[in-house]
Amino acid sequence: MSLSSLKTISLQRFSLNFAANIIAALWMLVGSTRAFSWVKPTFIQFALFALLALGSNVLFSWLAAENGSVFNEQGMVSYLIWPMMILLSGIILARRSGNQTLVFVPVVLWLVADTLSALLQSMVQFLGSYGWLPDWSYSFLPILFLILFLWQTLALLWVFSRRLRTPWWERIIVLVGAVALLTIWQRNVADQPIFKQIPVQPVLAEAALYEQPRLLQQALDSINPSVSGKTDWYFMGVAGFADQNVFRSEINKVRQLFDVRFGTSGNSLALINNTYSWLDEPIASKRSILRGLKKIGQQMDTDEDVLLLTLSSHGDQDIIQLANPPLEMDNLDAEWLREALDASGIRWRVIVVSACYSGSFIDELASPTTVVITASAADKMSFGCTNTAEMTYFGQAFFAESLRENTSFAAAFKDASLRVSEREGFMGFEPSEPQMVVGSLMETALPAFEQVLFDSSRPSVANITNANEISDATINIGADTISNTASNVAVTNE
Repeated sequence: MSLSSLKTISLQRFSLNFAANIIAALWMLVGSTRAFSWVKPTFIQFALFALLALGSNVLFSWLAAENGSVFNEQGMVSYLIWPMMILLSGIILARRSGNQTLVFVPVVLWLVADTLSALLQSMVQFLGSYGWLPDWSYSFLPILFLILFLWQTLALLWVFSRRLRTPWWERIIVLVGAVALLTIWQRNVADQPIFKQIPVQPVLAEAALYEQPRLLQQALDSINPSVSGKTDWYFMGVAGFADQNVFRSEINKVRQLFDVRFGTSGNSLALINNTYSWLDEPIASKRSILRGLKKIGQQMDTDEDVLLLTLSSHGDQDIIQLANPPLEMDNLDAEWLREALDASGIRWRVIVVSACYSGSFIDELASPTTVVITASAADKMSFGCTNTAEMTYFGQAFFAESLRENTSFAAAFKDASLRVSEREGFMGFEPSEPQMVVGSLMETALPAFEQVLFDSSRPSVANITNANEISDATINIGADTISNTASNVAVTNE
């Protein structure tokens, strides 16, 4: 059936035409040519739905915009291009078919569908902004919004091709070409929404320039020397990525846990990269990490004391990201970290790496006197590093939950792994597969170290003064054995 035979008769009431156009768009979206029986392509309907579509898209952009965003003229122009192109297509079709009623048919159908799509996106965005959507949905929303954008245009092309009874191969060519064009367009204009946040180049306040050396030195000076004859635990935390508060929050909460419950107060150090902490906390750079490890190594009794080092950031293979604009930082790699630990003289180590692909750190960091715990396998991502979270999935499960309920790292790790697996399964994420490796000497010594750390009968570790609580047979494993082994720790991986 040709388009020249298409007849559209407007109804007497404006409201009836309005409702008919909505029904027509719904038929179009399911690919039915019944859309042509319902559509009422008057100029008034075109003007109304043009305003509604524009208003609903402005609403969606406003809901999706971050605080401080402003109206973006380029975003408005980018949106208006498509309805204008479809209106032009209607004019061409009307002239070629000699049927003037076709002028507004394509654009009315598209505008109604676009209005419905934008209102749906606005509702989803509103629910998401209040955290009323399941966590797994947030990673899917950009794909959903792209599908909705493609769907309305592809449906329009499909019903017109069915009306014209074009060959199947022509339909495929047109639809594939449209998908490619629309996808490329959408990606190219993704940074031009109708409401756009004006990028602000990070600046370093002059006060921070002078404050940072003092903050680092003050933090290092606050680390107490070991108490002879007993095991002391030391804590060092590194939050690597400045633009997301979750890493700073995680490290500070873990430090608080160890200071308050596990008695590391006076023996702890936190190095934080965060946009808002330049005047409050020492930054995490390779240099500050190296100085921190060396200071802790100087204050520790290397035969008796243990360091718990935890790192939280974005990661990649053998890399933990260090980023704190406007400074340009080198990332933290596994080989460098191993060398820094060895240079510090710290022998007994429990290292927790919370980052994507953190399992890639195991081979480099493993030693006979080291426990390495990672949030993921070497080839897996970890999850939970969102701006709204206080801790990552693994950080929450291991530190905030499992360490509070267990009296060994192995039990806490097993419990945390199950918690993370259940949460990832519920969210539909690929399992991160957390890892734990215990060195041969640490496997023997760890129960005594854990007894000191998890001893719930004391207010803090500092109250333990009896050196016999950690027997020579357990921690020292014979003085000669420790003495002979320690000299080889720096060059031995397990």
